[in-house]
Amino acid sequence: MDILIKNCNLISMSEGRPRYEENISIYIQNGVITEIEEEITPQMGAYIIDARGKVCMPGLINAHTHLSMSIFRETLDGYTLQEWLTKKIWPMEDKLSRDDIYYASLLSCAEMISTGTTCANDQYFMEEETIRAAVETGMRLQLTRTVNDIADMQYERMEELTELIENYRNKYDLITLNVGIHGLYTTGRDTTKQMVELAKENELPIHMHFCENQKEVEDIRRDYEVESPVEALEDYFIDTHTILAHCVKLTEEEIKKIAKLNMSIVHCPISNLRLGCGIAKIQKMLDAGVNVALGTDGQGSGSNLDMFDTMKFTALLQKGVFENSKNMDSYEVLKMATINGAKALGLEREIGSIEEGKRADIILIDQNTEITNPSGTVFANLVYNTKGSNVSHTIINGKLVMEDRQIECIDKYGLFQKCKEIIERISE
Repeated sequence: MDILIKNCNLISMSEGRPRYEENISIYIQNGVITEIEEEITPQMGAYIIDARGKVCMPGLINAHTHLSMSIFRETLDGYTLQEWLTKKIWPMEDKLSRDDIYYASLLSCAEMISTGTTCANDQYFMEEETIRAAVETGMRLQLTRTVNDIADMQYERMEELTELIENYRNKYDLITLNVGIHGLYTTGRDTTKQMVELAKENELPIHMHFCENQKEVEDIRRDYEVESPVEALEDYFIDTHTILAHCVKLTEEEIKKIAKLNMSIVHCPISNLRLGCGIAKIQKMLDAGVNVALGTDGQGSGSNLDMFDTMKFTALLQKGVFENSKNMDSYEVLKMATINGAKALGLEREIGSIEEGKRADIILIDQNTEITNPSGTVFANLVYNTKGSNVSHTIINGKLVMEDRQIECIDKYGLFQKCKEIIERISE
């Protein structure tokens, strides 16, 4: 079905267009944006969305998350990161079935669609079930089976990842893959070397937690026999497309080295704060030329998947930490949540901006609410005063998956009850 969006206020995130344009129309055919003009005559049978009073922008990209952790919200209080994982999360995860993963992933897909996220980078296990949930809801995902050396099960995990790549690479238009290393502090040198070789053989990105807290830094120094964790990147990850999540504990010199390695960093400010890890030096990363994207992490530590919350925290923290109100221009924050995320995942030719020829991953945001402030810029209002609940329409790959806040393919009440039963069972 063709779709015509008319009368929108466009933030395209395209370098070839003005940053903000009023009364623009967008035409979508076969999932592709074919025309962007002030006036467009639709073909017979096209579905028309009157977006008067709404902002139209690229769908948000959550570049680091764990979608099956939707059922682990608010399990964190009273734990450090390592304590939370070993004493709380990992014992519960051991009880999860494939159906549990499916329903928990389905809940996350519903949350993302309803808050304006159209693409996510997921790292977990039993990912076939997350793929099933994504296909049913129309979500775009890049994902991986996480590998580490915990309990000496690295070979089984690598075999599962290899099977995932063999069975699902190029199977679905909206599903892409990467090679997932949990982190160097849980993954030994031999396993890391094999994972890097697997990524290079299959020409896939690598997705990995990195330097999230001080204990992790110390563990990497010890296990990899290096002075700096970045030396391990230089030793093992040269000539790779690598996505590093968190990077809270990096020095300015280490940041410069990562810039030279051309790696992307995904900032997850809310999760980092909840876990007491600290605040990443995002402004320094941007100044060094690092591509920085945004993520929520899993809901166990990030609480929710609302990327508007993530954008607000990102901007405020960098202004406060460096005591400089000029840090983190609002438009730059929007880039981090859209085109920068696409670049991190290697999908910038397809998504991340609204341009003719790109896939139609688009959201509409209602401006006719209390968030509208005529004296402020639309970019600042989006970063500081908008929530996911202000998203009225979500389009993924040209398909209207949410209209006027309604997601027809999901029985929310039944899904909530199912997920409640799962967490009650595995918490026993």
